[in-house]
Amino acid sequence: MNSIDTASWLTAGAIIALLVLSGFFSGSETALTASSRSKLRALADKGSAGAETALKITEDSERLIGSVLLGNNLVNILSASLATALFTKIFGDSGVALATLVMTLMVLIFAEVLPKTYAITNPETAASLVSGPIKVIVLLFSPMVTAVRWIVRAILALVGVRTDPDSAVLSYHEEIAGTLALGHSEGTVDKEDRDRLLGALDLSSRTVEEVMLHRSQLETVNIDASPAEIIAQSVNSPHSRLPAWRDEPENIVGVIHVRDLMREVHRVVSEAGGDFSAVAQIDIASVARAPYFVPDTTPLDEQMRQFLQQRRHFGLVIDEYGALLGLITLEDILEEIVGEIVDEHDLPTEDPITRLESGAIEIDGGMTIRDLNRAMDWSLPDDEANTVAGLVMHEAQLIPEAGQVFQFHGFRFTVAERQENRLTKLRIRAM
Repeated sequence: MNSIDTASWLTAGAIIALLVLSGFFSGSETALTASSRSKLRALADKGSAGAETALKITEDSERLIGSVLLGNNLVNILSASLATALFTKIFGDSGVALATLVMTLMVLIFAEVLPKTYAITNPETAASLVSGPIKVIVLLFSPMVTAVRWIVRAILALVGVRTDPDSAVLSYHEEIAGTLALGHSEGTVDKEDRDRLLGALDLSSRTVEEVMLHRSQLETVNIDASPAEIIAQSVNSPHSRLPAWRDEPENIVGVIHVRDLMREVHRVVSEAGGDFSAVAQIDIASVARAPYFVPDTTPLDEQMRQFLQQRRHFGLVIDEYGALLGLITLEDILEEIVGEIVDEHDLPTEDPITRLESGAIEIDGGMTIRDLNRAMDWSLPDDEANTVAGLVMHEAQLIPEAGQVFQFHGFRFTVAERQENRLTKLRIRAM
């Protein structure tokens, strides 16, 4: 074993300094990538200059990660080289193996696990502390990182992989949805809270056609019927607004608000000295309000804004040819967020899901996939169909007969009933 001179002590000191730098780079990478931009923004709004700097340097994550990795690799390689030279000088030929073992442990403990554990425990605090030095390092290494990025993209292009530097790997929507799903699986987020938050996030990706009440279920009024008949239907209806048609049910010419109608009835009957037969002189067309039509492709968040801006609660949905498809209300959109809203005027309804002893469930084929997923905590896809019956027909590529069985997406679907071309009852069991 050779003696340790001053140069060896200096080399050992350099190795320790390089390990500290390696730990700084490793911790900084973890802190800046794991920190929440919303929390950093909150800290910046409170006056934290470090958080403001962290927000700026994380805008270009590719350049940030490239600079940190470049610095980390430089100090790690340099420290390993110095350690090899030092141990070889002291222990001879066996120093190479000894340097490899010692440096592996030192890097693992002090340059990787320790700083990253601290950074992941306090990401926003750590990110604010390191953002200043890292900003300088990013500026220094920027030319080299740019060259590396160009080389990497050129190599990927040779094998047919195209990269978009402006696209985010994970959108905020997906990040929030993933966080909610993780919180629910760990028991920290209730299912109801998760469904409400995801419902609000999904409004921009869903259209009015997906949540509207289909025209086959509409309660409408023939505007040419006698006023007494219309008054009786309006009073006995659970709805406060009724579309009015003329000549044919799909030719909607107005919307009767029960409150407007009752106000007119009160006026006419009062003027007639309490004679109810005077309602025969009411002009229903003058009482009805102009219908408000909504394109079926309108996103739900945009339609909710329109309802609020125009102070409307009710819209008739039409397709690109102007044909009536159904109706949408503000309550329908809100139910996508908070779930079913029931008031004292709603008719009592049975549970749409019947649970069978076999472990399967039985539902109406017209039930929406979204409602089924929320009720059963499933994840059936709703990209190609809005209802469960539509999903079965899409996957089967035909209109099944009663009794036919299909298996897809991890579930077994049995067509229990079919009326004409509609699948009216389905049984579903997880496989």
